[in-house]
Amino acid sequence: MRRPLEGIRVLDLTNVLAGPFCSFQLALAGAEVIKVEVPGTGDLARQLGADPALNQRLMGASFMAQNAGKRSVTLNLKQASGRRVLERLVETADVLVENFRPGAMARLGVGCDELARVNPALIYCAISGFGSDGPMRDNPAYDQIIQGLSGVMSVTGNAETGPLRTGFPVCDTIGGITAAFAITSALLARQQTGRGAFIDVSMLDATLVSMGWVVSNYLIAGEQARPMGNDNFTASPSGAFRTRDGLLNIAANKQEQFEALCRVVGLPDLTGDPRFARRADRLSHRAALTVELEAALASRSAAEWEALLNLAGVPAGRVLSIPEILAHPQIAEQGLLRRIDEVPGAGRGISVTTAGFRMSGWRPDAGGPPPRLGEHTDEVLRSLGFADDEIAGLRREGAI
Repeated sequence: MRRPLEGIRVLDLTNVLAGPFCSFQLALAGAEVIKVEVPGTGDLARQLGADPALNQRLMGASFMAQNAGKRSVTLNLKQASGRRVLERLVETADVLVENFRPGAMARLGVGCDELARVNPALIYCAISGFGSDGPMRDNPAYDQIIQGLSGVMSVTGNAETGPLRTGFPVCDTIGGITAAFAITSALLARQQTGRGAFIDVSMLDATLVSMGWVVSNYLIAGEQARPMGNDNFTASPSGAFRTRDGLLNIAANKQEQFEALCRVVGLPDLTGDPRFARRADRLSHRAALTVELEAALASRSAAEWEALLNLAGVPAGRVLSIPEILAHPQIAEQGLLRRIDEVPGAGRGISVTTAGFRMSGWRPDAGGPPPRLGEHTDEVLRSLGFADDEIAGLRREGAI
């Protein structure tokens, strides 16, 4: 089956995570992604990750995680000749993604308006912390800054430990997914209009949108969320519970699930206890209910209870480490991980995640390894019509 974005060319001028994650989603769907990097150093993520040796080779784990299947071209946009090369690339492109501060590309003379004159059908996506308007537009932003400003940290942890950041860069990731969705929407619209578009992605806005009930409960019901640790504020018992061996998440949100839970753990009388009989009662007496349940759960391991409760129709799952879930048969069956046996420049093979969905007749796959810095510069420039002596001249000028 033809991959959904096959034939779409994306220029990726982004760094670190939100932007590269966006273009990686497009690559997984079949787009040709050309990563445009600064000569000499490239994407900062090339120097980031848990393996110092890979960082020194400019093939850091953080880079390889979301750049598989892309081609790398080095361009110095501070050089007039480098900007002219970018314009030649834009003539052939469908999408350009960048995550500089608002206005940075325009100051170089290659902003959205300038590039739209080169290619009126270009979809230009700018990802930034706060978007192109507003009093914070020029502020620098990293994921942790957005986590704090958005309210994510205010509802993470509990009254004693919070506010806490989440354990991974959630705002960068949400920003990247939002951008990928916006780009595919713009590509669909372009089929009908023939016109390109400017897409302005604010990581702060995207994060607030993703917070769902935490935001809507305040906007609509006037209720301000508070950090509740591992407890689900909408229901009880719904949270993480201690067992004989490990933590177990249980989400008995419905009445029939609560009744089934009580039967399975050997506490059928709890359903008649006035403290726990109704949903509202259980929310009011959450702590007491937790004491009762954890006393019963102490008789078995989390793995045993997980199997028993799911069999009875009660949603339950162990709290696993990253190595444990990656080794789980469910992940293998879904084909989430892609093994790349040899990565030039890294000196070994790697495994990377693909996309969180499948489609009939097709699976998301980047189709190749992460690129070495500038690996495809000559190849791409030749495809644009540059002669070898012109490429050599650009290299002497420091434009590539």
